[in-house]
Amino acid sequence: MAPGEVQIYAVPKAEDIAIPKGVKLNKISAHITEEKNGGAAVAMLYGAGLKEQDMGRPQIGIASIWWEGNPCNVHLLDLAKKIKEGCESEELVGLIFNTIGISDAITMGTEGMRYSLPSRDLIADSIESVVMGQYYDACISVPGCDKNMPGCLIAAARYNRPTIVVYGGTIQSGIRKLDCPGMGFKAGDEVNISDVLESWGSYVTGKIGEAERMDIIRHACPGAGACGGMYTANTMSSVLEVMGMSLPYSATTPAIYPEKKQECLRAAKYLKNLIALDIKPTDIMTRQAFLNAIVVVNILGGSTNAVLHLLAIARAANVDLTVDDFQEVANKTPCLADLRPSGRYYFEDVHKIGGIPALLKYLLNHTDLIDGSQLTVTGKTIAENLANVQELEFEHQKVIFPLENPIKKTGHLTILKGNLAPGSAVAKITGKEGTRFEGTALCFDNEDEITPALKAGKVKPGSVLIFRYQGPKGAPGMPEMLGPTAAIIGAGLGNSTALITDGRFSGASRGFIVGHVVPEALLGGPIALVEDGDRIVIDAEKRSIDWLVDEETQQQRRAKWEQGGTRPFKVKRGVLYRYARDVAPANVGAYCD
Repeated sequence: MAPGEVQIYAVPKAEDIAIPKGVKLNKISAHITEEKNGGAAVAMLYGAGLKEQDMGRPQIGIASIWWEGNPCNVHLLDLAKKIKEGCESEELVGLIFNTIGISDAITMGTEGMRYSLPSRDLIADSIESVVMGQYYDACISVPGCDKNMPGCLIAAARYNRPTIVVYGGTIQSGIRKLDCPGMGFKAGDEVNISDVLESWGSYVTGKIGEAERMDIIRHACPGAGACGGMYTANTMSSVLEVMGMSLPYSATTPAIYPEKKQECLRAAKYLKNLIALDIKPTDIMTRQAFLNAIVVVNILGGSTNAVLHLLAIARAANVDLTVDDFQEVANKTPCLADLRPSGRYYFEDVHKIGGIPALLKYLLNHTDLIDGSQLTVTGKTIAENLANVQELEFEHQKVIFPLENPIKKTGHLTILKGNLAPGSAVAKITGKEGTRFEGTALCFDNEDEITPALKAGKVKPGSVLIFRYQGPKGAPGMPEMLGPTAAIIGAGLGNSTALITDGRFSGASRGFIVGHVVPEALLGGPIALVEDGDRIVIDAEKRSIDWLVDEETQQQRRAKWEQGGTRPFKVKRGVLYRYARDVAPANVGAYCD
């Protein structure tokens, strides 16, 4: 195999699967009998276009998270139709249905971002409702943007019928047309969505002009696919594959590659086998599968959102998983991937060097970090899937570093605890930022305040920016703070400041950042009591986050805060009100069922 050539489907192939004879595949949909509903179901299915020969076949829900307003999702209906085509070739009845999506990038920095995390639960609720309500025998989900993947897995764990998830694929990087010396780039260099957000900080501080900024905006997103770095979508697609809930190579295959449509066509054969063998999501999503996923998130330098989502998925699957498990895994797992946002490469580059299978083969051969005995949607174990896969090589690629020369010897995800976050907080420390930061608090109760502060020069080296009332209940919806982190990077302050929030971060965020602070400010957590000028110490080595204010002063401030009474929710009706009312803290996954 030539360097960089990918062995697509060098795993148990769909055509090699032998479905046991005599196995009844329509186990669930067959329960809609005339005795129970008088033939109305059959009549409705005829009306929907099914033929007589379809009536005894398994019914497969195809859950497409398609909509036209986002490159992550714009192509998913086309992929769903390919999956349906594959179902037809396998004598399965594929029935496409849709659910909602929210673009994190489009809503970033706006009130709309408050709807992003709640959309995860809406997606899960809607897929569960259709699969259970319509008596589907199995489901193939087709997610694209960040909250789509965990929503699909939460639903799968709840309905627990044979399931495969087909990731919509990563976007390819764009190409700049103009030189941009103010950000250290030139014409012909690659550009992506995180550069757009960082360019705003460069623009407002006078480092670049309008023409340079518009060149970045115009060319950052060249077509379909999810944001191209090791951001949340690609972090969670990696989780899908490592946990065994998607087919090998699904995570890294770009959206517009022909192999993505081939994956869609193959999915039905694998699903038919899962139905025959009665392999359900909770047979695959075991505790060890979650630990495997946490390992690879650390290896790849993935998003802090993985903590939030994996905790919620594990709860849905009745798997015991806590934030402390993330730290235990990180303590023994190196960070090896030089991927955006803190590195040089894109997720498409991981595909070009062999994808997740090549990485897993390398880890299986040289470490005890991955349990290869875990079951996958191929009907075989991880180790069996990888039998004919070539492991990573290091002579011709620099995307993934070797174990003996890691980017960081331990994982980049750090669970912090201390008097500023008694419940816990999550930091993303790649090592490039250092491992300790001590500075002076500069507090913001509103994300909109950051741009005026930057323009006025209030944000200085040594500042610890506190963004509060951004938690699951406080915002409500726990918005991402990519706007502030990107603006700070663009302003040239990324290496000299830190940021702490009870909200969360986009996978595209970088810098010395700490999120998911529990308890959140709305509930009276210590983060609500911090004042400008207070000293804060973040120590990734000690895994601590300390607020250097004496106990007496803390108590005085708490008494003053409590005089204001119980803080009301910012909304009184609708989705965000229900979310604020029901949502659990971030350190248990911000679930709301």
